[in-house]
Amino acid sequence: MKIICVGFNYRKHITELNWSEPAEPVIFLKPDSAILKNNKPFFIPDFSNDMHYEAEIVLRISKLGKGISARFAPRYYDALTVGIDFTARDLQRRFATAGLPWELSKTFDGAAPLGNFIPAITFSDHHNIDFRLEINDIPRQNGNTSDMIFSFDAIIEYVSKFFTLKTGDLIFTGTPPGVGPVNKGDNLVAWLGDEKVLDFYIR
Repeated sequence: MKIICVGFNYRKHITELNWSEPAEPVIFLKPDSAILKNNKPFFIPDFSNDMHYEAEIVLRISKLGKGISARFAPRYYDALTVGIDFTARDLQRRFATAGLPWELSKTFDGAAPLGNFIPAITFSDHHNIDFRLEINDIPRQNGNTSDMIFSFDAIIEYVSKFFTLKTGDLIFTGTPPGVGPVNKGDNLVAWLGDEKVLDFYIR
């Protein structure tokens, strides 16, 4: 399985960074070794001194597909959750400044904690889903899919031009504003709608 990630996909996050909206989805991949399940703790790796959280809604692909039209995209995912796209920001800055690929800053072991999945049919309007992240009981990120530049369906249409989507693949769909650093001892709790789906500690 593969983990497909979308960058710069929330308008308020783009505004926060003072960047321009992308004309097409910005895509990168994480390996399956990045997945962290069952609320296991995340251990900050010794190669980074500036680890940042980015909470995102994650789609679970439920059937094989290639060249999928946006109007048929809802048939290809069956569940949603919230995941964290951990980013070693110091590595990312160093690589980006040198004009080099910065995948290593996002693809290391444990860089993709996943919450419990909720059936997609639970949500009547996928263009209006609330999610949020709290750290030590303090709200840090509040997002709603209405702020997405590229919807779930648009993302699936776009990425399926390049990749065959397979059952079990995951798509991280982008983060809202409010990203920031984590520290040892922090407790991260993520909610999808009214459901708590993720609750783990930083070690």
